[in-house]
Amino acid sequence: MTDEIDLSPLFALQEELDKEIADIHKVSYESTFERRLLSLLVEVGEFANETRCFKYWSYKPSSPLEVVLEEYVDGLHFLLSLGIPLGVREAKIKIEAGGKDLTEGILDFYGHAYELKSDYSLERYMPLLKEYLSLLPLFGADSERLIASYKRKMEENHKRQATHY
Repeated sequence: MTDEIDLSPLFALQEELDKEIADIHKVSYESTFERRLLSLLVEVGEFANETRCFKYWSYKPSSPLEVVLEEYVDGLHFLLSLGIPLGVREAKIKIEAGGKDLTEGILDFYGHAYELKSDYSLERYMPLLKEYLSLLPLFGADSERLIASYKRKMEENHKRQATHY
């Protein structure tokens, strides 16, 4: 399965939320880089937990797709947020699974994320973004569902800021 996603509208939405959070909490991209990166890694762990892809000892299936997708989207929020200070505002990316299973894809993603901590650059960020998006077909989602889920979660995140979540 090959799918293409235009992330440009999502970067714009994320930047708007990031500005709102920065104003409310008096933070900046620079002061929160490591916390954003750790948040991304935690969210990817929560996503992996919902897929149960690594639980070779269990017969219990994955959570429903909408639950898995919501956790995935939580990670995407932080991933987009990490791209904004690097000047990323537009990205059209082909989504290809590349013959991996989900466990391997998540581990590869973590490897790229570790590299970003050492070298926070566009050259490290773009492969990380592509690796994350390549997970979509591995759990049965596509760009259309991703965008819809992202926008729903974005509304919730704005409400959370307004209600002092």
